Amino acid sequence: MDSFFLMVGSYVGFDLKSLLLFAAVFFLTADYIKNRRPAGFPPGPRALPVVGNIFTLDRNRLHESLIELGKTYGDVFSLRLGPQWAVALNRFEAVKEALVTKGDSVVDRPDFPIQDDITGGLGVIFSNGTIWKEQRRFALSALKYFGFGKKSLEPVILDEFACCAEEFRSYKGKSFSPHLIVNNTISNIICHLVFGHRFEYTDEKFKRLMLLFGKALQIEASIWPQFYNSFPWLMRWLPGPHQTVKQIWNDVKDFIRVELNEHKKNWDSSEPRDYIDFYLREIQMNKGQDGNTFDDENLIMCVLDLFVAGSETTSTTLRWAFLYMAKYPEIQEKVQAEIDQVIGQSRQPSMEDRTKLPYTDAVIHEIQRMGNIVPLSLPHATNKEVQLGGYTIPKGVMIIPNLASALFDENEWETPFTFNPGHFLSEEGKFVKRAAFIPFSAGKRLCLGENLARMELFLFFTSFMQHFTFSMPDGVDPVFDYCHGLTLAPKEYKICANSR
Repeated sequence: MDSFFLMVGSYVGFDLKSLLLFAAVFFLTADYIKNRRPAGFPPGPRALPVVGNIFTLDRNRLHESLIELGKTYGDVFSLRLGPQWAVALNRFEAVKEALVTKGDSVVDRPDFPIQDDITGGLGVIFSNGTIWKEQRRFALSALKYFGFGKKSLEPVILDEFACCAEEFRSYKGKSFSPHLIVNNTISNIICHLVFGHRFEYTDEKFKRLMLLFGKALQIEASIWPQFYNSFPWLMRWLPGPHQTVKQIWNDVKDFIRVELNEHKKNWDSSEPRDYIDFYLREIQMNKGQDGNTFDDENLIMCVLDLFVAGSETTSTTLRWAFLYMAKYPEIQEKVQAEIDQVIGQSRQPSMEDRTKLPYTDAVIHEIQRMGNIVPLSLPHATNKEVQLGGYTIPKGVMIIPNLASALFDENEWETPFTFNPGHFLSEEGKFVKRAAFIPFSAGKRLCLGENLARMELFLFFTSFMQHFTFSMPDGVDPVFDYCHGLTLAPKEYKICANSR
């Protein structure tokens, strides 16, 4: 009898092993057939079953990983990220072909479950179709009404600089971290536009919000959101940083919702004071209409998007600027000499001074190029079949434009890896635009806050150079390594700002 049960147990055990082996072979075969590289698709590295190329890339230096892979597979190559295919674009010509020449075919955003769970498909940055078109058009119109890119916004920027300068001077030339001060300074410009007021640098609630922004952008560039987007049915229930980033953006939305409710208490549709008032009027005008995309939740997401587009990149660029000026004191002196000659010390700079300050303008552009603030822009997606680099890209494929590869393209820049303001100067010393300078991306998804960022960078940088000389603390060399996230921010540092 014992031998009978032993035989049955052995048979059952063997049968179970066979079943598991069959299931594994079936699963891997099905995964291969379902996710094999489409015909006419760009080449790329071999993908693992299920996870694809998720582990092929160095998440801490993602844009550099893509540049390295491009050396093997070409400027247009493919990756499989979980179950989704993506096409990466290296060098300026490949990026331009996709975003500009054939931009209508790659204007969509990919389907990202983590972003869908955060945004609900609303806002300006991650939305598609009618919502994106209407919300972007409205945002540009409303911000223009309140001085976006116009001379009327200059006093707001310069008044905020005065508050920031006072904070810098309080350290009396001793070293300090400019991180939160600069973040608050730049964010206050957006606050003026959307909320109608600014926040004091001592406001602990607002300081916490600025820190949360940076943390969220770092997590969003990690591997966790990629797992979430690949396996949302599983990751929605598992703990981890992906849950933290969702909570951060929910906290930011709650902060905006408080401001919205305050606006509603004394709102006058005939005299909009800021973006929220303008949007509330649009909600009222569109109420009851078919296909209406204007409501409170879309307003909150649009305000959140404006914060990200109009504050994080500019504040990060200025923090890089201080480091580069400390690293290259001879360039800093030359900028100061030009400013002293054109503006002097007695008046504030104006956007009208820009054409008279070609060297200063060139330095700002070179800081943006070398700072490489948003190396991969944000992913796009094809909305129909399109030819890129001679390959056939089907509808629904993610497109990753590697802006960093354009900003450091050896075919476009004389000394791509050297800080050289001469990249933007003619032989006569006049400022020269460069086609490959695309830190704000290109095409129809061009950064919503570009005009504001350009104005802020010029007025803030010129004002800083007019009033301060930046240097590192004694015995400390500037470090140009970065904290990887959706934006590349310099690692925390201390600097000395001596009044001139």
